[in-house]
Amino acid sequence: MVGREDDGVWITLKEEIHASPEEVASCIASAGGLCRWLSVGAEFPQEVGATLELAWDREWNRTTDVKVLDYECDEVRDGRARVKWDWYPSPLEESSVPVEIAVSPLRDRGGARVIIRHGPFRDDPETLLTVADSAESWRWYLCNLRSVLETKHDMRAVRPL
Repeated sequence: MVGREDDGVWITLKEEIHASPEEVASCIASAGGLCRWLSVGAEFPQEVGATLELAWDREWNRTTDVKVLDYECDEVRDGRARVKWDWYPSPLEESSVPVEIAVSPLRDRGGARVIIRHGPFRDDPETLLTVADSAESWRWYLCNLRSVLETKHDMRAVRPL
């Protein structure tokens, strides 16, 4: 889940989701998809260099704006998608750490595999606290994606943002 690599510390989370790979891929490739499991509102221009805006409340008072670093979602209908954004792992941080989310189909078992990679982070004690917090948050969101797609239950209704 958290490991050291040559360029720093990385968070890597993997989840198999037993839903249509196309539906899983669409959940990372569009504003509507992101709103199903991550934020309450989104404006996602779906192009490299554009700004993705995520709203954490319905009034758009709490938002996060991040730069889209990569967008490879031409194969959503085949259950494949990959997005990469700048991400601010702490509300007090001025610097961003990229996060990448990739979806690929599990042909032999059905469903799709989702992999979230967040990093590289600096390898110092203070930053490692941020890494632990980010890993916990991304794990929760990944579990919510699985819950939404497999059971039609959005955990944000029980534990709102």
